[in-house]
Amino acid sequence: MALRLVSDFDLRKDVLPWLRSQRAASAAAGARGGGPGVLENNYESLRILNVERNGNIIYTYKDDKGNVFFGLYDCRTRQNEHLYTFEKDLHVVSCSVNSERTLLAASLVHFTKERRKNELQPGSKCLTLLVEIHPVNNVKVLKAVDSYIWVQFLYPHVESHPLAENHLLLISEEKYIEKIHIQVTQEDGNRVVLKDSGHLPRERVAEDFVWAQWDMSEQRLYYIDLKKSRSVLKCIQFSADEKFNLMFEAPLDITLSDSGFKLVNFGCDDLQDEENLSKHLTLCVFTNHTGTLCVCYSPKFDSWEKITYSVFYFHKGHSKTFTAALGSVDSHVTKGLTFLNLDYYVAVYLPGHFFHLLNIQHPDLICHSLFLTGNNEVVDMLPHSPLQSLSGSLVLDWCSGKLSRAVLNQSYLLQFLWNTQLDYEKMGALHCVLSWGRDPQFLEAKIIQWISENISACHSFDLIQEFIIASSYWSIYPETSNMDKLLPYSSVLTWNTVHSFKGYWEKLNSNLEYIKYSKPPLLYNNSMVQREWHSLISEEKTGRRRSMVYVRNILDNAMKVISNLEARNLEPRLTPLFQEEDSPQRLLMGLMVSELKDHLLRHLQGVEKKKIEQMVLDYISKLLDLICQILETSWRKHHLHPSVLHFSKRASAAEFTVFHIMTRILEATTSLFLPLPPGFHTLHTLLGVHCLPLHNLLHYIDDGVLLLTETAVTRLMKDLDNSEKNEKLKFSIIVRLPPLIGQKICRLWDHPMSSNIISRNHVKRLLLNYKKQPLSSMIDKSPGSVEFLPLNYFIEILTDRESSSQALYALEGHDNVDAKFVEEAALKHTTMLLGL
Repeated sequence: MALRLVSDFDLRKDVLPWLRSQRAASAAAGARGGGPGVLENNYESLRILNVERNGNIIYTYKDDKGNVFFGLYDCRTRQNEHLYTFEKDLHVVSCSVNSERTLLAASLVHFTKERRKNELQPGSKCLTLLVEIHPVNNVKVLKAVDSYIWVQFLYPHVESHPLAENHLLLISEEKYIEKIHIQVTQEDGNRVVLKDSGHLPRERVAEDFVWAQWDMSEQRLYYIDLKKSRSVLKCIQFSADEKFNLMFEAPLDITLSDSGFKLVNFGCDDLQDEENLSKHLTLCVFTNHTGTLCVCYSPKFDSWEKITYSVFYFHKGHSKTFTAALGSVDSHVTKGLTFLNLDYYVAVYLPGHFFHLLNIQHPDLICHSLFLTGNNEVVDMLPHSPLQSLSGSLVLDWCSGKLSRAVLNQSYLLQFLWNTQLDYEKMGALHCVLSWGRDPQFLEAKIIQWISENISACHSFDLIQEFIIASSYWSIYPETSNMDKLLPYSSVLTWNTVHSFKGYWEKLNSNLEYIKYSKPPLLYNNSMVQREWHSLISEEKTGRRRSMVYVRNILDNAMKVISNLEARNLEPRLTPLFQEEDSPQRLLMGLMVSELKDHLLRHLQGVEKKKIEQMVLDYISKLLDLICQILETSWRKHHLHPSVLHFSKRASAAEFTVFHIMTRILEATTSLFLPLPPGFHTLHTLLGVHCLPLHNLLHYIDDGVLLLTETAVTRLMKDLDNSEKNEKLKFSIIVRLPPLIGQKICRLWDHPMSSNIISRNHVKRLLLNYKKQPLSSMIDKSPGSVEFLPLNYFIEILTDRESSSQALYALEGHDNVDAKFVEEAALKHTTMLLGL
């Protein structure tokens, strides 16, 4: 199952045993009244009434006489407490307790068996009472009206000392909300009573609303009123200083009736007709700590063939509307649509039909979400009873009396990632796993194992690239806010069309689109690094380089990354990486450190420089570490060892597989211009020599897939013998080397062909800008010299040129090559050509 409900509280397990023990103790003492007397057949009346901000749960049940019992379960101590008992047969509409547990507010009504419980009898009253419960004392009637009232105490964000004043919200079915100020005082020690029960000041908070939702965690009230038939969403924030502020109001492109009335998260909604949930609209607001604000909406069902729901991403300035097919006309829907807040995701669930995970952190790319349907195990993972989504991924099942924490099932998602054949499902599952990772190292190891076995499984995106970018992003995301605007979270750059709000939000979205395409994007990319890196490499090839201090600082940055990486990974690596200087990769690494640090310093205001510098080192270290992990996993899986590079035998299928994986890693990093671990190109080239036929090898080299590093070529010259096949290979490689490296490599190969190349280069240098002129002196012929006049004359010219520029060539390191060396090489080459 993609989603698991981890139980935090269960009425049957956490309350019922305590009630039975209280019953047994009361019976043993012969006590009558005053305690929670209950008979076994009354246990079905046990139900949850409310969940307060501090996590405490208020519940009720009726004893054998019909008396109403109120209890509280402390989520911290996991203890139950008896709060109060009404010795009348009443139905509880709503209940709330203040943070000090000194006051209890409750609204109660009379019901008859002949009438539906959501209809008040003519002349009957809904009593809203305020009770002193520390200890049990006076009862104050707040309201006695012919409409339902819901109650909710406000909870301060600081609970360090008892408050002299409490604040209670009264929510009326007559579509108004008022706030009551309740002053208390202590008498006779710890006894808490109302200070002036005859005068409780009230003020209106909202009126003429058709829908309201309470956010217990953040103490926010969301409500919708209708202005000229337009639905306007408003938000009120309550603070500890007795004030409340209207934070925003914004139009919603939805249709609500002014005759409707719906409350969300104001306690148990047992007045709602559960048999007709599918006929009512569903509307809720979700927020999280990253600053997201989503409104989820589903209108009344008008067809059994499809269902439509919308998500308004206020934090992004747009909305999306989804339509899901439910099958045939016979596919009857008896349950309502459920929206669940899962932190970075919103789950949309219709029992027996579908389960939709929407990525609300990055809603721009629809492929980052996951839509599951068809499999009964998937779409029936949650209870079919109405579920209420609370803050912090809490889910309350009123019918069963269970409070659970909804978590994505990592095992299921990994299995789904392994088995699905669709690219967009792989993308969605990959991001779900990484964003919800509670054990990142374990999850990354599993994903890398999957990648190594399915390296070519995705056709519409680069699997390695997406994994490296997404995993690096999520590893540093919790460090600070706004990181989603500054670092890339996906390698996919295609944006989907979205449905904009109307009016003001349509203009805002237009402004956002303008900023997105006409201004420099905030998301970091390596384009500046790429230009600077190419400039430095070009300077290095031509022997010119700018300030050594500048280059040294770049290389110092790279050294910090490598040190940071090694400090995080103490286990020895099997792959022979980080064993050479690899100046190009170190330059790239150091440039990326410098550029990314400048980028974050520009846009992360208020974050100290040292923290940003460490974040940059951690981010780039993570990129390199993921590449190393992919390589390490593939080497261990195929039982490779550095000894495979000794070229003593033919390459195995395992070695070719690892070479293919390295090629895919290179493709993934090249398009994003990401650094590779020093030594990667050397290892890749040596494996390529070991695995590929010569013509394929040369094709890979000419296309830039394999880079001829000095370390790799030196290894080849020393380890390969001078068989005809290897001679051809060595010569093909030498002629493809840059001149400076080629000259050094030729000196390592004791072979006529190498001598020929050295001689040609020597002659080319000597005769550069040569003008024919009389020789300064005739060269004495030594005994045994060859009588071949063209060659003799040519050697005389070279000797003369050498004598005139001897000091220059000594400084350049060419003292081991002279005219005599050229003469011998020429004769050997001629002998070979003539077959003598």
